Amino acid sequence: MKPIRIVVAGALAALSLAAHAQEMPGMKMDDMNMNGMPMKQETQQAQQATAEGRIKAIDTAKHKVTIAHGAVPSVQWPPMTMAFAATAEQLAGLAVGDQVTFAFRLEGGAATILSIKK
Repeated sequence: MKPIRIVVAGALAALSLAAHAQEMPGMKMDDMNMNGMPMKQETQQAQQATAEGRIKAIDTAKHKVTIAHGAVPSVQWPPMTMAFAATAEQLAGLAVGDQVTFAFRLEGGAATILSIKK
């Protein structure tokens, strides 16, 4: 039983450090040694995909673009309408109704535009 307690204690210590990393000047998640910590593959690497769709809304204040897109087989998505995070530069020149092709990163349930063009 002792080895299990040590693993759990180590995992809790790592989580505690991660939760307080912002409070520790100079401490970055990249600086932490996570060797031996069990992690799911999908949490270690973000998925990237491309799609086509039509812009339904643009919110420059929140840096979001809502796109009605077709199916995206690489991430097993059916056609849907959803909001993507985007930079001000990516949103420049786009308008509601534009047909676009875009690449995005899917990480932890959040989708972020990598590139977008009419």
